[in-house]
Amino acid sequence: MAKILLVDDSMSMRAFVRSALVANPAVLGDDGEVVEAAGGFEALRLLPRGPYELVITDINMPDVNGLELVQFMRKSDQHKNTPIILISTQKAQRDKDRGLRLGANVYIEKPFTADALCAEAIRQLGRDG
Repeated sequence: MAKILLVDDSMSMRAFVRSALVANPAVLGDDGEVVEAAGGFEALRLLPRGPYELVITDINMPDVNGLELVQFMRKSDQHKNTPIILISTQKAQRDKDRGLRLGANVYIEKPFTADALCAEAIRQLGRDG
């Protein structure tokens, strides 16, 4: 069972990512779930309800952005080892490097395909064989 926290202020992006994850049985397993947060602040409130096996977060959000969320998680004993996938429209190498330096495991540029996201989620969950 996978419990995944999905953080994005765009309802349409959350719907796209959720549908991709739910449609691929290798990601969630039989009884996994996707918990959605509409922003970083909401994600901070949901993290104690974990543990989550994976966090997928956008970078550009009001209140608490994705980079701040990554920093918080990496400083937390409870969440410091949780895999994090950053998704963003930012394409500059310095943005990618910063996200990875702060502790994200993977940086995926928008737009991306459902297959690419699921393949990376499976890798981060350690289910790639």
